[in-house]
Amino acid sequence: MLDAPQIAHTAAQPTAIIRLTIPRAEIRNVMSPGYHKLVAAVAAQGIAPAGPWFTHPLRMDPNTFDFEIGVPVPTPVAAVGRVTACQWRATKVARTTYHGTYEGLDAAWGEFVAWITAQGAHARPGPLGVLRRGPGVEL
Repeated sequence: MLDAPQIAHTAAQPTAIIRLTIPRAEIRNVMSPGYHKLVAAVAAQGIAPAGPWFTHPLRMDPNTFDFEIGVPVPTPVAAVGRVTACQWRATKVARTTYHGTYEGLDAAWGEFVAWITAQGAHARPGPLGVLRRGPGVEL
């Protein structure tokens, strides 16, 4: 189920990310370890996340996911291991909240993209998914 979508403007935001390129079938196996590695690296620098974690697909095809997992942070992080600093730019976005299981996510994205199109806009590649709960938990 999707909440009513809306258009919003976001501010620039420093983030900490880990980039992953994996076989599509492995996504559920890498999300939780990647998330825990990310928050541990941020915490080791004395920095607390400034909001919920997110995923950002860079390239998806039937066999491979190339994406980032990350957290917004109040100040830039130092690169450590696979964790690097990044920056969200200020931009206009469409957003909604999905309530359901991982298996229903594809249908929800389709519904959301249809709403964006109906507004006379277009969804750019690599939608940002902000997750309100940890990996392995119903969204």
